[in-house]
Amino acid sequence: MASIQAQWRIARPDLDCRPMAVIGQLWRSSQAAMRAVEANLKRYDLDMAGFDVLLTLRRQTDERALTPGELARDMMMSPPAMTNRIDRLVARKLVERHADPNDRRALRVRLTPEGRALADTAVETHLAVEEDLLSGLSQKDRDQLAALLARLGG
Repeated sequence: MASIQAQWRIARPDLDCRPMAVIGQLWRSSQAAMRAVEANLKRYDLDMAGFDVLLTLRRQTDERALTPGELARDMMMSPPAMTNRIDRLVARKLVERHADPNDRRALRVRLTPEGRALADTAVETHLAVEEDLLSGLSQKDRDQLAALLARLGG
């Protein structure tokens, strides 16, 4: 990145290209993290979308089922996109739909025992991958990085 900045200093000395170094490193770090996460999920024949649904359902402390709308809101996505994700997971018998006991027109989605087991295994290996990615940073560094990125991301 230093050589790119040096080239820009020659080509356009009127520009301050220091933001390129920060954003470029963020981009490269993000891409490396995504490759590592996707490689881990591939072991379970999951993509990030399916993994998100499984973990959203798994982290419900009371193991309650969620409506597709609740899942979509929690994951900040459209209901039609959520339906597609749920359909794929139902086909794999990782989640199931059932009627809402309080509203016969509504459906609820919950993990099957197989889905719960897969979510538990996948989240453990996912955390191991993330730990490996962060292994060069102390906990203080990690906390500082998280705080800085939170400020940047809003």
